Amino acid sequence: MIKYSMSIAAYRRITQVAFILLIFLMPVLNIFRYDTATRELIIFGQVWSLGLKNAFYADHTLRGAGHVALQFFLKAILPWIVVLAVFPILGVFSGRFFCGWFCPEGTLFELADYLTLKLIGRRSLFNKKPNDPDVTGEKKLIYVLVALLSLLVLPLLGGVALTGYVVAPKTIGNQILNWNFTFGVKAGIIGVSLYMLITSILVRHSLCKYICAAGLMQMLFGWVSPISLRVRMDPDRAEECTNCRGCEKACFMNVLPRMNKRDISCVNCGACITACHRELGKGRGLFRYQAGEKKTVPAYDPKSCRAGAKSCGGPASSVNT
Repeated sequence: MIKYSMSIAAYRRITQVAFILLIFLMPVLNIFRYDTATRELIIFGQVWSLGLKNAFYADHTLRGAGHVALQFFLKAILPWIVVLAVFPILGVFSGRFFCGWFCPEGTLFELADYLTLKLIGRRSLFNKKPNDPDVTGEKKLIYVLVALLSLLVLPLLGGVALTGYVVAPKTIGNQILNWNFTFGVKAGIIGVSLYMLITSILVRHSLCKYICAAGLMQMLFGWVSPISLRVRMDPDRAEECTNCRGCEKACFMNVLPRMNKRDISCVNCGACITACHRELGKGRGLFRYQAGEKKTVPAYDPKSCRAGAKSCGGPASSVNT
């Protein structure tokens, strides 16, 4: 079993910020980028070449064609298969943990949710959902300023950082200092900025649920894996639930944690763990991280106040998870 603490949210913010910094620094430190000027893929400071020298093309026999095909597979196709395999493997062992603890887009969407909640009292711009947190009257001016600053600065920073994956960061820096941009740099910065702006305002977590390929791979393999990490409610203490619905209101993915079923939208962020600790007291929360261990647990009815009662799907009404 995986241990947790009251500062789980703080740990998650650290991993999210650290991963964003890594994304920003990878092209700057030549860890990974493609230079369109030289048409070279750079990995850890070294040029990644397909190794297809002129001698390969000089041999027009079947053997020569086979050499070219093999070299292309080993140096171009196989490495990408290995990279893409990371997300199914993550799904098997940790579900959508990457989405909740590292994904830069997820972090951006959470910030947008938070600001929208502070400004208009709900996470979504379009309608209020049953699990939206209650917001007390607060001074909104500071949140208006933060929101405006975020809309102006974050997309531009993201545009500059991600354009650095295809244009040398030094070149981008010089163009910014001289305020003289080439078409490619302008297109990259503007394109990424608009993408970030539109998704953070209008799309948000719908992208995580229905569009993101990395998230979908983790979702699928995490769902079928018998050992995948997930958040579970302790069925033996279910009757201690006060029906405060704090766990549901804390979930920005609209999951119902008390249902105690595998939910493909859960990103293992642990927000429900923190919310339950806040309600019942430190160390007394009903939720925990758990890997594997399939068992029969009471199905919880969130409309009821007592999870142990038969009307809540207690011992008399069980489901297999």
